[in-house]
Amino acid sequence: MLSYCTNVHPAEDLDGILAQLDTYAVPVRERLGQDRLGVGLWLAAGVASGLAADPAARRRLAAELSARGLAVQTLNAFPYGGFHADVVKHSVYLPTWTDPRRLRYTLDCVTVLADLLPGDAAYGSISTLPLAWREPWTSSHDVRAGIAFEEVTRVLRSALARHEQPIRLAIEPEPGCVLDTVSDAVAWLAGRVDPEYIGLCLDTCHLAVSFADPAKTVADIRAAGLSVVKVQASAALHVEHPGAPEAVAALRAFAEPRYLHQVRELLPTGEVLAADDLPAALETLPARGPWRVHFHVPLHATPAAPLESTTGVLTGALGALAAQGPLPHVEVETYTWTVLPESGRQELAAGIADELRWARMEVHA
Repeated sequence: MLSYCTNVHPAEDLDGILAQLDTYAVPVRERLGQDRLGVGLWLAAGVASGLAADPAARRRLAAELSARGLAVQTLNAFPYGGFHADVVKHSVYLPTWTDPRRLRYTLDCVTVLADLLPGDAAYGSISTLPLAWREPWTSSHDVRAGIAFEEVTRVLRSALARHEQPIRLAIEPEPGCVLDTVSDAVAWLAGRVDPEYIGLCLDTCHLAVSFADPAKTVADIRAAGLSVVKVQASAALHVEHPGAPEAVAALRAFAEPRYLHQVRELLPTGEVLAADDLPAALETLPARGPWRVHFHVPLHATPAAPLESTTGVLTGALGALAAQGPLPHVEVETYTWTVLPESGRQELAAGIADELRWARMEVHA
């Protein structure tokens, strides 16, 4: 079941979440002509904690979702809270996986998802951050994060003993983090976690930014004995000649203050250069090779030249996964609608519906 991620909506309390589902998710479902629409819920830590402590509130949420024709098989537990603050930037990586609050939040999400899963869901998935931003991080942090994942695994095993459907945690590599690339995540996870319960969230915007080959990436994950638990269907910005004046002008329109927009440059030698945000890239990268920018752009909307979208990476990754067997959960994640340049914005319900329509046609999910 194809879903869209509700981290595009800012509400951080249950009544607000339901109101935003009425305002956006229900109209999206109606525009698509579907009896049931998948939503990948983002629950900020406060609301997740309240739901986990209150079985009646979970039953209410499940009933409210069903009444609206909405189904939840996946949660996005990457942002802890404040995801629509005026400035988010590096704070989205806090608390880290060495902080007990991250573990508590994740376990709360396990409790909530177990009571929301529809009966026909093969499993539930929860995506989470790739440990932390890369600095500071030491071998002692590795140990503490590993202990936290052991506790998550213990809880996931016990949840399966109480419910018929397994729930799996999906680690989402992101540029600039401890697990910057999928290769980093595979190297860290393999042999350290139980692959029955912990795998990867393949965000195809992040994958594109790293200039990784999608088919080889999927093959390498499987060869390591790991699995893709969830795909976040997303696209990055690509610019072939970033030093051209028209390219610089086009990129400056995407240099907004709320989110971090990591940039990678592929040199003719094959070396990949990095900048932690778009304004820094415009000042420091040599612009001798193409750039990829971590800015989630709507899947169906081709950026104006000279910018391009990396939807080919998305379709390539999903094609490689489909060749291995049934697709994992696929969640369209474009949280950047409100920070797009004015020329790229669209009424939100219409835009989400158009993205899901594109995804349904292009990736057959």
